[in-house]
Amino acid sequence: MTKRNKGGFLIDNLVITDYANEGKAIGRFEGKVIFVDGAMPGDVVDVRVYFNKKDFAEARIINFREKAAQRLNPVCKHFTYCGGCKWQHVPYAEQLLFKERMVHDTIKHMGKVDVAEWEPIIGSENEYRYRNKLEFAFSNRRWVPNEILTVAHAQNKPALGYHIQGFWDKVLHVDECHLQNEPTNAIRNAVYQYATEKGLSFYDARQQQGLLRNMMLRVLRTGEVLILLTFKENTPDILPLLEFLKSRFPEITSLNYAINAKRNDSMSDLQVIHYSGKPYINEMLDGLQFRISPQSFFQTNTRQAEQLYRKIKEYAGLKGGELVYDLYTGTGSIAIYLARYAAKVVGVEYIEPAIIDARLNASLNNIDNCTFIVKDMADALTDEFVNQNGKPDVVITDPPRAGMHPKVVESLRSLSPEKIIYVSCNPATQARDLQMLDDKYAVIKSCPVDMFPHTHHLENVALLSLR
Repeated sequence: MTKRNKGGFLIDNLVITDYANEGKAIGRFEGKVIFVDGAMPGDVVDVRVYFNKKDFAEARIINFREKAAQRLNPVCKHFTYCGGCKWQHVPYAEQLLFKERMVHDTIKHMGKVDVAEWEPIIGSENEYRYRNKLEFAFSNRRWVPNEILTVAHAQNKPALGYHIQGFWDKVLHVDECHLQNEPTNAIRNAVYQYATEKGLSFYDARQQQGLLRNMMLRVLRTGEVLILLTFKENTPDILPLLEFLKSRFPEITSLNYAINAKRNDSMSDLQVIHYSGKPYINEMLDGLQFRISPQSFFQTNTRQAEQLYRKIKEYAGLKGGELVYDLYTGTGSIAIYLARYAAKVVGVEYIEPAIIDARLNASLNNIDNCTFIVKDMADALTDEFVNQNGKPDVVITDPPRAGMHPKVVESLRSLSPEKIIYVSCNPATQARDLQMLDDKYAVIKSCPVDMFPHTHHLENVALLSLR
């Protein structure tokens, strides 16, 4: 049954039958696929459609008629609205099964590639408090869902929390998050209390004004804590706030700030000012030490990064005499990890600050058989490059979500290393690239690694062998 409504049309008693990509569940109504947030197979729900096309629609739950027997109560009180950990209601074992199936279906159906051996997904030991990095946004007006909007909420209180998915100007205030170990919640709440008591202005994204913009926290297994606060402009109010943090939380080992007068919130291009402690923190990964500065890239789930890198090492099968290329090397963590088992590793990355970090981390671990080169990946693998660095036996490629540039795929075809290990955070673009390599390379194994429990995100590792 459907009913027209000002906010879209309603569907009653929709039976949820399966999962879909991007964390949604699906039901069917009059031959149309209905994608639903927050549902799981076994639920029977009333939904409001907010996006409607000929063959599919997207909807939100407005009422449960029946709940699936295996449905869990979410741990986080912000679950319904945050949008970050969408699968808290789904048992973790079931999450892993779906993620594994998603990888298989994507590679088989989108890529039309045969895989000789599908290895089982590697689950995360920790379902919560697994992230070493979180970023929070300040807003002069907290977002409140219409259904709980009251006179008390109408006072336009400021917020320190997460952007609502799909909205650059709406921030949900968060006073407790289960993704990172303490002192994250204590620090965030203390900053919020200090700022409101002192009358500091929170950022207005639409008007592009307000002092407090963003806060990034890293909390490592070594116990070290790094903070990077960004402000709209340099004012006398900044230093007292930093001094408050320094005295209130002596466990902060690196306290930093930056001025961001740009329209966007990206931190990678800002000049970071070191205030107290060290200008970096150190993390350990399988016996290796990695120095992480405020703008460095590092895997956000350290424990699962160890599992991922062990799988890459296993697939590489290094005997000690191989030359390895590590494409999209970033700060060189994979290259440095493998260097202990190879004759030489060449890491390639187009972001120069990342290569500076890679060289520093290699030196920190007394690794002297890594070469790191700054080059645009699409133009890197030329004959001249190979003549200078040697023809690789093994290539590791770990591209961004968009996958490899077609020029990189063509270069790999010409280069023809014996093995390619393709690490991907996006099975769809990985499947596309595997298809372009399929006539020259057989996919011997594939293994998903769950880096982000309660989300649809993962990494997949594929081993390719020259036919």
